[in-house]
Amino acid sequence: MQLYPKLILDALAKVRYPGNGKDLVANGMIEDDIRIDGNKVSFSIIFEKPNDPFIRSVVKAAETAILTFVSPDVEIKGNINVKAKQIARPNPENPLPGVKNIIAVSSGKGGVGKSTIASNLAVALARLGYKVGLLDADIFGPSAPTMFDIEDTDVYTENIGGRDLILPVERYGVKILSIGFFVRKNDAVLWRGGMASNALKQLITDAAWGDLDYFVLDLPPGTSDIHLTLVQTLAITGAIVVTTPQEVALADARKGISMFTGDKVNVPILGLVENMSWFTPAELPENKYYLFGKDGGKRLAEEAGVPLLGQIPIVQSICESGDSGHPVALDDSVTGLAFKRLAEAVVKATDERNATRPSTQRVEVHK
Repeated sequence: MQLYPKLILDALAKVRYPGNGKDLVANGMIEDDIRIDGNKVSFSIIFEKPNDPFIRSVVKAAETAILTFVSPDVEIKGNINVKAKQIARPNPENPLPGVKNIIAVSSGKGGVGKSTIASNLAVALARLGYKVGLLDADIFGPSAPTMFDIEDTDVYTENIGGRDLILPVERYGVKILSIGFFVRKNDAVLWRGGMASNALKQLITDAAWGDLDYFVLDLPPGTSDIHLTLVQTLAITGAIVVTTPQEVALADARKGISMFTGDKVNVPILGLVENMSWFTPAELPENKYYLFGKDGGKRLAEEAGVPLLGQIPIVQSICESGDSGHPVALDDSVTGLAFKRLAEAVVKATDERNATRPSTQRVEVHK
């Protein structure tokens, strides 16, 4: 029997793609590379994604169609190549090859101003001239959209290198992504742990973060599945633990330090940040009122043997700036300068960590 390409295409036109019910030829899924050598036939089927769930069944159906409608003597089995329009995700060992330093900002408990520290640190680093990204990983209480005044911003995807990637929103020189962009702001996020973890992984691995000097992660308070997901997905350069001077916050901060430095996680602590260190009224800028105790974070840093990266005072402008979407680190106020010093301390601590310790490894999961 004489074989020619139209016979092959006519047979493949009888195979339906389960994803939309159209045949393979009408779908444009047959590559223009049909090769016939005697009874041997080979060609390629193009799928949208490399993990398309119908790949095996479609290839099997295509083989059967050719053997049924062309000839049972056609050598087709094993000769159908599979291609994908969208290439596979990057190496899971290093999903962000363009990122130099990944900094996790954590707190043992809520209410200590962790998101304020993370957001203003990212802005302060950008003001120092670094390329910075901020991932609002607080899945159940995202605050970055409010703090950067981008709640109503639409998020788009773009095909880059054969992959459809989420484009981070850029504000004040910082690339930002948050689960808050994908849920209505007045709705509670009611997700099981697995759903939240998968959403977070997508914001990391399916986004166009590009080249960054610092990738700041604003973690949820406490310890949870989200923390485990992050250390399994990324090799975190170092962690910053945020606390207030009061004893109840310090007790939880100790747990946060323990979580990162434990044998299974083994992420270096870059240092502590003591937030709400004192209150200074605008009309009395020289006065300091220690509302939550004095130097508790400093004592904990000494006890844990880690640097105290900064002490951030309470001033009304911090709250107002966060609510208005204008981070206080943009200003050269007393608090703005405190965040500038914090950013400089984080850069120094990161450089020292990189010079004296091996690279952090992702946490391996053994089933």
